[in-house]
Amino acid sequence: MKLTAVNVLSVASLPVIVLAHARHPNPHNYRQVLAASPSSSSPLSSSSGTPASGTVVSTTLLPTPTGSTPSISLQSTNPTAVPLSNIVVNAPSAATSIMPSPAPPGTTPSNIPKAPGLPNISTLSPGNYPPLDRPPPTDSPEVQQWIKEVQESGVEIPDFSPTVAGGCPANPDAVADSSRCWWTCGGCTRETDVTTCPQKYNWGLTYDDGPAPYTPDLLNYLDQVKLSATFFVVGSRVISYPALLQQEYLKGHQIAVHTWSHYSLTTLSTEEIIAEFGWTKKVIKDVLGVTPTMMRPPIRDRVRAICEAMNLIPVMWTRISPTATFDTDDFNIHGGVTNVQQVLYNWENILGNVSTIDTGFIVLEHDLFQQTVEVATGYILPDALAHQPSFKIQPVVECLDLQPGDAYLETNDNSTNPLPISSDGNSTNSTSSSSGQSSSGSGSGNTKNGALTGAVMNIGGLAVTVVLGVLAITL
Repeated sequence: MKLTAVNVLSVASLPVIVLAHARHPNPHNYRQVLAASPSSSSPLSSSSGTPASGTVVSTTLLPTPTGSTPSISLQSTNPTAVPLSNIVVNAPSAATSIMPSPAPPGTTPSNIPKAPGLPNISTLSPGNYPPLDRPPPTDSPEVQQWIKEVQESGVEIPDFSPTVAGGCPANPDAVADSSRCWWTCGGCTRETDVTTCPQKYNWGLTYDDGPAPYTPDLLNYLDQVKLSATFFVVGSRVISYPALLQQEYLKGHQIAVHTWSHYSLTTLSTEEIIAEFGWTKKVIKDVLGVTPTMMRPPIRDRVRAICEAMNLIPVMWTRISPTATFDTDDFNIHGGVTNVQQVLYNWENILGNVSTIDTGFIVLEHDLFQQTVEVATGYILPDALAHQPSFKIQPVVECLDLQPGDAYLETNDNSTNPLPISSDGNSTNSTSSSSGQSSSGSGSGNTKNGALTGAVMNIGGLAVTVVLGVLAITL
């Protein structure tokens, strides 16, 4: 499926891509969560190494963003990188690769033994799926069957009412209720949540919200530097670009669930959440022949329990305090909420903290927009490949020391990776998701809407970014 021609993405084609986010009651806008600032001994200022093919080692001094953000330097950049001055809001649409043709039915990925062959997607009809970018109706026969399966799973779904739009400030009672274990508002996690890779300097590489028109550029670069990633895909985008999803899968990348419409799950009813997961799992299986076992949501215990009942493992990204996560904030370049210099400053902060934690890490990035792909392929990935000590960059399933096939229900090895629900449809856990161990830091919670201010404190010689006011962490 070689991509040999290019075309220019028209403005008219963009609304379908961003529609989910425009209608999202808690969109990505105003999300800017910074990890702690690197110390003066940051590896960026002292490390050197042999870069992978497609990178050039250099110390690139980046312009200082508006405000007090300091200048930063990168150890390596892509020699064909789009200039930083061009990675801006309302950037002219760059040429895009022509989308791949559907793979021949029966094709299998080389990295997953005994994987079923790909379905024939020429018969795929959007009319057989819910409307794009809206929470699916709950009265369809498919959703009613999934609801029945959840009810019969043996997993107790906590009886928490949905939150309201507006994030943490609009839901003070829910934020204060520690029994909800709301990751978004305070960083609470359960032992079922994946937030890091076990081994230090292992990076679980992830991209959210695709597949999209510039995803092929990211795939081409990942091929060039011989890397694989986890793609958390939106069901509405899968039905829009099914052949591109097949290409991701056949190239050895992990495919995981990122809901059907990209609405904030905690604001939906239990039945609506089941519909979001169910339709996304279904469309992925209809395109690939396999069903993902991992997903990424806005999460608290009601969502966790539904994940368990539907054999989905929640995967977040690394958090080092209640208000500091490994989020590049790349999504917000497109909307003008942030700029590329700030995103690279966030990335440098993440690098500065990698050596301070005892585990590997997972970073939040996106392949939805032209700008997010350009900053990833031109700057973030080349810089990561030059880092010393070197990172082991893998899909999440592999950074967890599992096999690629364990990412899918049909190829998972239950003897070494037991899933939440056994083959007989019953829970394999002795306790429900809401009763496991939790961890949470103190401090103000995060939200998905609103203004943001930040201050930097120096605690014990470590510069720590303290985020004040209203924060946003959304997916």
